[in-house]
Amino acid sequence: MANSYTQIHIQFVFAVKYRAALIGNDWKERLHQYITGIFQENKHKMIQINSMPDHIHILAGIRPHQSISSLIQNVKTESSKWVKAQNFCHHPFAWQEGYGAFSYSKSQVPDVVRYIMNQEEHHKKTTFLEEYKKFLTLFEIDWDEQYIFKELE
Repeated sequence: MANSYTQIHIQFVFAVKYRAALIGNDWKERLHQYITGIFQENKHKMIQINSMPDHIHILAGIRPHQSISSLIQNVKTESSKWVKAQNFCHHPFAWQEGYGAFSYSKSQVPDVVRYIMNQEEHHKKTTFLEEYKKFLTLFEIDWDEQYIFKELE
């Protein structure tokens, strides 16, 4: 039986609806703090968080008492409501349906933290979609193009 201290290290990646560049530099730190609070309220450990205007990366130590899908649904719902309530965006804000969840061993955590911290530099060379498809390939996840984060049609 697992004890209550068990942690699974997972990097979550999800996008703003239609991959719209709505996360502003002037409020992204407050968004990170708000999302960190949701993880903490759910008894998980935030390790690193960073966002680009169109997506977010979160590395967290997840305890097994809650399903990943219910945690991310809670994070996306509550943070969307919060962004709207703060009037940060001139456009309606929502997260795109779906997310990536990639697990790591404890020894890999420092590299993942550096990767997330350096998103701005990384995305000077690679688009979000290229990055996401690279994760899916690296983690040997079968995927269908029609289910990848969509752009506005």
